[in-house]
Amino acid sequence: MSNSRFESEEQSLAYMREVAVKGSGFSNWLGVEPVKVWKGESELLLEMRGDLTQHHGFAHGAIVGLMADNACAWAGASAVGDVVTGNYTINFLAPARGTHLRSKGTVMKAGKRQAVVRADVWSESADEEPVLVAVAQATIIPTGR
Repeated sequence: MSNSRFESEEQSLAYMREVAVKGSGFSNWLGVEPVKVWKGESELLLEMRGDLTQHHGFAHGAIVGLMADNACAWAGASAVGDVVTGNYTINFLAPARGTHLRSKGTVMKAGKRQAVVRADVWSESADEEPVLVAVAQATIIPTGR
């Protein structure tokens, strides 16, 4: 993706921290950290906590889904402006057992009415190799703002 709505990667990250994290009660409460949001790509990091797990101690599927959804939406926003998610599908591949979740989104195709975006979600721990725990695809809708 060669276009961006922002003049620099730093401007894009600052905007996402202010609007997409601080402006979203849920993402702010979770502590989602944008690492990259630039030219149709995104990367997000989340430190896992006990209150984000399910009864087996893995990251709850809703949290993994949020990381996939945000990666798709934020990648789309970096290419086409303010967005909402029209839909997404997710496939869970492995339990998310790590200390962090990392998601990466990539715009596959962006148009005036929608962007199709793919995301991968990884479980990470300092002492282990990252594990791909989910893949998702989303239709992201520009709001026109």
